[in-house]
Amino acid sequence: MTSVTFSQELNCTVSVIAQQTGAENDVLFKTLGNQLTEFVNNTKWTKKTFGQQERINCSMVINVTEQSNNLFSASIQVSSSRPIFNSTYSSPVYNYNDRNFNFEYLEFQNLVFNESQFESNLISVLSFHVYMILGIDADTFELNGGNEYFSQAQTIASYSQQLNGQGWKLEDGLQSRFALIDNLMSPSFKNMRLAMYKYHIEGLDIMSEGAKEGKSQIISVLDALQKVHRARPNSFLMRVFFDAKADEIMDILSGGPSVNITDAMDILNRIAPMHSQKWRNIKY
Repeated sequence: MTSVTFSQELNCTVSVIAQQTGAENDVLFKTLGNQLTEFVNNTKWTKKTFGQQERINCSMVINVTEQSNNLFSASIQVSSSRPIFNSTYSSPVYNYNDRNFNFEYLEFQNLVFNESQFESNLISVLSFHVYMILGIDADTFELNGGNEYFSQAQTIASYSQQLNGQGWKLEDGLQSRFALIDNLMSPSFKNMRLAMYKYHIEGLDIMSEGAKEGKSQIISVLDALQKVHRARPNSFLMRVFFDAKADEIMDILSGGPSVNITDAMDILNRIAPMHSQKWRNIKY
């Protein structure tokens, strides 16, 4: 495994694991990890200036499962977190396991992002997730604040359809990169993004000054998510939200000041049954 960090908009740890190839000690994978770390952290992704404290903490873990010369099959686990006001706590906001990651790589090849033109599937997949990280982070601070970043992610998805990389097309399934950005940009999920904003700004960010009010606001967000679920049941976007938030919600509802969470428990089991074991662990 290789792991290095630099920073610009992002403070990203990029790791490459290649145990399943039987050649995990190959210097090629060390070079790949180093190059991708520099690419993600040193590329200027936005026109904004990010202060040191504003840089987004995130990680990308690439698990290479097969190699044939310069062709690779892999998955990539991407996660990011967001600091909570007046606290040392960082809240997970994006947790996505992208299983459709096939790419071509030559050692020391030039890695350059082009916002309007396809370069390679390797560049497209990493850049797509960078803009997802930027967009979701912005959405937690400002209502629909991630629009410009999601728009760029959609552009990447569009121009990446030209080759055979998986995950970019409608026919690639309901849990693909295409489905993820298509959901986020759809008016049908506008209340999902509103809930994401309220969860952080009106819930977590006020916990230090009013824990009971913050907890109550998070419960009210669950009610709003139930309305999204009724309109679009079993949506992939809901699953992505709870993949990031399930542990946190379990901890919030288990601890802190006492509030009525009976309805919240019913909602959680209805809209996120895949995390039912965690909901059973909530102590109240």
